[in-house]
Amino acid sequence: MAIHCSRICLQYLIHLAQDNVDFRLPEIRSLLSLRGKPFDPGENFKEKSPFWLLNGLSEEDVNSIMARTVCAKSAFELWGHGRTHSELRNTLLKYPTENMSPFLQKDSTYKINVYTFNKTLEFEDRIKKIDAMEYLSFEGRVNLRNPKHIFCLLEDYGTDPNDIPDEPLYIYFGRWIADGQRELIRSHSVKNRHFIGNTSMDAGLSFIMANHARVKAHDLVYDPFVGTGKSSLLVACSHFGAYVCGTDIDYNTIHGIGKASRKNQKWRGPDENIRANLRQYGSEKLYVDVLVSDASKPIWRDGVLFDAIITDPPYGIRESTRRTGSQKDSVKPSEDYIGDSHVPVSMAYHLSDIFTDLLNFSAQHLVIGGRLVYWLPIYRPEYCEEMVPLNACLRLVSNCEQTLSSHTSRRLITMEKIKEPEETDALAHLSDPHFSPYQGHNAFREKYFSGISKRTLTGKEETNKMAANGGE
Repeated sequence: MAIHCSRICLQYLIHLAQDNVDFRLPEIRSLLSLRGKPFDPGENFKEKSPFWLLNGLSEEDVNSIMARTVCAKSAFELWGHGRTHSELRNTLLKYPTENMSPFLQKDSTYKINVYTFNKTLEFEDRIKKIDAMEYLSFEGRVNLRNPKHIFCLLEDYGTDPNDIPDEPLYIYFGRWIADGQRELIRSHSVKNRHFIGNTSMDAGLSFIMANHARVKAHDLVYDPFVGTGKSSLLVACSHFGAYVCGTDIDYNTIHGIGKASRKNQKWRGPDENIRANLRQYGSEKLYVDVLVSDASKPIWRDGVLFDAIITDPPYGIRESTRRTGSQKDSVKPSEDYIGDSHVPVSMAYHLSDIFTDLLNFSAQHLVIGGRLVYWLPIYRPEYCEEMVPLNACLRLVSNCEQTLSSHTSRRLITMEKIKEPEETDALAHLSDPHFSPYQGHNAFREKYFSGISKRTLTGKEETNKMAANGGE
């Protein structure tokens, strides 16, 4: 370890997955901020590239990032890079000998891997590329099964699968440091989940949200619409050691009763609930509780409570947007009313009101520096940045898009609390149009289904046109 601490590391190379591309930069920035480190990329940084060069980090910083990220595949201590193998050789020969020597000793074992992005090489070609690096003074023994040190030659052939060049666009060589946590996407897949629902959040996105929120051990994390994500967000946050709790207006979801969402299963089982999901992954001890509650009428006492608020509000598509209340002036229970059997009257809960209430609640109950991470559904033809809800106490950190269809998407909004609410904030919200709720959100359901109807009609028109022209 002393050897590692005394070495001077110029750059690290991060190899990223090419899914959820918009979410990668905010995730890495958030994880670096947990270490108090800025995001300092190398020259010619391209956000969409599968390879990023990062400066100003230690090996401990890199290991910390890779222990959490699901957007990055692997990290390497970069020894050399170039547009050609000749340039790569020149940079490798210039790399400080004192940085290399601890890993080239006679008593060490090693292996060299060859990785190509957007191109597949034959085994013989890989061996030739490894043999061509004989100018590096490896003195140890090759051990392919259990080497002490792993090195990797990485070749980038661009991102267009229809236009793959004969030679790589860029080449990197470095010492492997660590792999990311991509395995969590498989191990926590909704397919294997004990309790699921119609809108259970994808495992990969759940961990991305937890990383955007900078969730860490001993934090208290809250999901005010826990039924929509069906505990996926609580599972992800508890994986990082946070205590988790949530509320939802749906009694059946909170208590794990009613119809099942799985195929060929009519009713939920006796132990099919949110708590059972955390038990499944060994984090039941971090489960605080979930409560039946209306998000428009918070039940919490005044004051700071939560380190992070992470949620996926209902959009009115597969989950209804409801709150308790009535359009009538007063609602009286029947004369034979019994408290245990009472079902509260509910009414529509407009999306603009959902987001206004969510931001106001976060401003009141987040710690300073705590983060709110939530999904905002968008009708793409009308989208502009002014549609993102704002609050005087919350700073917008990131805004990432996940496309759902040609006309709809949802955006992952991350906000950070920068100050406590003041009486003057209410006046600022009234005077500044930027803080006014965007009423267009309320028509998202109608716009969503109108887009489906248009596609259906277009498909029928094309079919009729083909039939008229004698097509199949």
